[in-house]
Amino acid sequence: MHTDQAGNVIGERAGSARGEFVLITAHLDTVFPVGTDVRVRREGSKLWAPGISDNGAGLATLPAIARIMRDTKLETRSSILFVADVGEEGEGNLRGIRKLVENYRKQLRYVIALDGASIDYVTTAALASRRVEITITGLGGHSWSDFGVPNPIDALARGIALFLKTPAPDSPRTTFNIGSIEGGTSVNSIPAKATIKVDLRSEAEPEILKLETVLSRAIQSGVDEEMQAAREHGVASRAALSIDTKVLGVRPGGELAEHSPLLAAVQKADDYLGNRARMERSSTDANIPLSLGLPAIALGAGGSSGGAHSLQEWYDPTGREIGMQRVLLTLLQVAGLNPPTD
Repeated sequence: MHTDQAGNVIGERAGSARGEFVLITAHLDTVFPVGTDVRVRREGSKLWAPGISDNGAGLATLPAIARIMRDTKLETRSSILFVADVGEEGEGNLRGIRKLVENYRKQLRYVIALDGASIDYVTTAALASRRVEITITGLGGHSWSDFGVPNPIDALARGIALFLKTPAPDSPRTTFNIGSIEGGTSVNSIPAKATIKVDLRSEAEPEILKLETVLSRAIQSGVDEEMQAAREHGVASRAALSIDTKVLGVRPGGELAEHSPLLAAVQKADDYLGNRARMERSSTDANIPLSLGLPAIALGAGGSSGGAHSLQEWYDPTGREIGMQRVLLTLLQVAGLNPPTD
């Protein structure tokens, strides 16, 4: 076992075919800041803790599957990479899976990402997204003596109000979220800087670029309105506002081929277990390999959950064995199960 340059924790189980890998991975990061109380509380069959399902459930499956294979002496043709990867959540920009694909791309046959609990879906299409940070900077000042000086928070507020009027198409489904607003130092100070972070997603990547253009124009209009107000107060000439836009992350889209052996493998596993699952599009570690034409899916690890990305997140392991069996059966099919040696 070793850690790579990105911080991924990697364990390799050698197969009989050299230089041929199946990657099974689960992200070990969460959306919660350092210092969050993640102690687990049990109530009946439920376990409560931030990150307990997303992605504690997926992460715990990695050593469980490896242990099952060791104890039952299962051997495969392809070597298997068991990886706890980083950078899936928030502004991580999928840096963990990016590094894995970069290092192993020529040898990778299939990628299975474990994310969350649900077994009623298989993610076969990658939801594209773009995350941007917009900062408005000004002179700042005193709330009384400098009243009328352009206020970056006011300018952002004006721009946000305009942007929120933007219709998001239902087909292809497209969404946006203003997830963070920061700025100012005290209630009686005109701030010198204010920042927003925005998440843009769509089933069709061109829609994301359209949304980003609308967002940029809306913020510019907000600045223009704030500068006009400053001119009416006679202070615009000494306190112009500037806009800086930075891309925080890009998640590319992609789709698994309809006749992929990987899709066939999970469907056969579902048939055997009597599990009914739908194909869906989502934003996961599978985005990167799918965008590059590598066969990849994302699966839940079994059990049930709720409250993801909140302090009220919970996980119930009841029925988890079905999810574990589903993952193992899929993995063994695509890795190629060797016949017993004794």
